[in-house]
Amino acid sequence: MELRIFASRLIIALVCGILIGLERQLRQRSAGLTTNSLVAVGACIFILISETVIANAVAQGGMVNNDNLRVLAQIVTGIGFLGTGVILRDGFTIHGLNSAATLWCSAAVGSMCGYGLWPEAIIAVSVILFINWVLKFIEQWMEKKSKMKE
Repeated sequence: MELRIFASRLIIALVCGILIGLERQLRQRSAGLTTNSLVAVGACIFILISETVIANAVAQGGMVNNDNLRVLAQIVTGIGFLGTGVILRDGFTIHGLNSAATLWCSAAVGSMCGYGLWPEAIIAVSVILFINWVLKFIEQWMEKKSKMKE
């Protein structure tokens, strides 16, 4: 898959995650802007990995190794369980959703590196860091603004 197509799909997933996250953030839900953005981006990365692996195998005239894609599916599931250990509930407050989503995205990036998709991994890391730095700042600003209205 061309890097241009890879990047555009990842950015579209980011924008969709931002839109969903903004709605959740405005309603002051625990999974807000950054969490929804990270989950959308992470899911997109896992799909892009499988598409790229299949396209590379076909381009080389070989068959797709379904075992590798099964391993990828197990990583998605396993990291989901690992992420639940990071999420803590304290009364009505939930902590750790962004950390869990970031772990999931890290697994996606690690999977890309395992398949040798290094340029794509660098793009994915850039998007994830944008979410955790820039969108987190916006999320905190929105939370402060909503508390000032109360």
